[in-house]
Amino acid sequence: MKFFWLLLITLTFLEGAEVKIASYNVENLFDMNDDGTEYKQYIPNTSWGWTEEMHRIKLRNTAQVIKDIGADVIGLQEIESETALKELKAELNRQGIYYPHYAFARSKNTTVATALLSKYPLKSALSHSVGASRSYRDILEAKIDFNGKNLHIFVNHWKSKSGSESMRIQSAKVLKKLISNLDEDEPYILLGDFNSHYEEYRTFVKSRKHNDTDGITGINHVLKTIDEDENPITITSVKECDDCSYNLWYELPQEQRWSHEYRGGHEALDNMIISPSLADGKGVEYVRGSFGRFDAPYLFYKGKPYRWQQSRKFPKHHLGEGYSDHLAIFAKFNVR
Repeated sequence: MKFFWLLLITLTFLEGAEVKIASYNVENLFDMNDDGTEYKQYIPNTSWGWTEEMHRIKLRNTAQVIKDIGADVIGLQEIESETALKELKAELNRQGIYYPHYAFARSKNTTVATALLSKYPLKSALSHSVGASRSYRDILEAKIDFNGKNLHIFVNHWKSKSGSESMRIQSAKVLKKLISNLDEDEPYILLGDFNSHYEEYRTFVKSRKHNDTDGITGINHVLKTIDEDENPITITSVKECDDCSYNLWYELPQEQRWSHEYRGGHEALDNMIISPSLADGKGVEYVRGSFGRFDAPYLFYKGKPYRWQQSRKFPKHHLGEGYSDHLAIFAKFNVR
């Protein structure tokens, strides 16, 4: 009996040392302030109908998804302002979910920005500028205190495919430099909307619009999720390469490796990439097989992500339905 109780206490301790981390592009969570930087359809109280009522519906729908994901830490993209983030926190509180710690990254007047909500304390949170242009959104770096261990999380939202790959490479180079400044073996997670497929080097090479870099990509070549022979880094090979990183999409079957749809095609624009130190059997570790995408049935309509709905007929306006054009992704980590 004594052994049983000791075993139970041990298992409870181990369970308590597990953290679920997620990333979610919420698709344009705007507040009700007119700052002059909004997309036209989100300027408050115009013919588009971005009203307090629409705003509250968007908050409730977004909070519902975050609640159902059940993450301890979640990186967010397309948050307009710190005001919008705090309003989201308040709505989560009303739904019984509490994130006492948060961070928001915007050093210039970009239309939307990155943010983070956490149930774990933040030792630090920094906003890193990528470029002077409003086309580049800041990278958010947060250092989490996870049961006495440091865990760095970098929340990204790279330039969309309306721009060429050289623009995403600029974000990748800033991110790579931030990683290189970390202490040796300091664990990190790179997450967010990279606007890049996990095998971008294979998917964009024939695109004249995007390939202005002779086949070099930010997500694969700069972040080194592939080796010198352009083979994907695996959960095994990442342990042998201090300068490489592992994209968790490879944990899923091929047909499930997507989080966004564009013109009938599936895309894996949202990514979660881990450092070698999260797969070396020491300290904070990725829980093998825990990566997934949050694909609850209510997030789909006619087989597509049930994005926030706007009318297609004039006058165009918000309909007060839907969630996001992206699916969230998540993974679990523990302390060994």
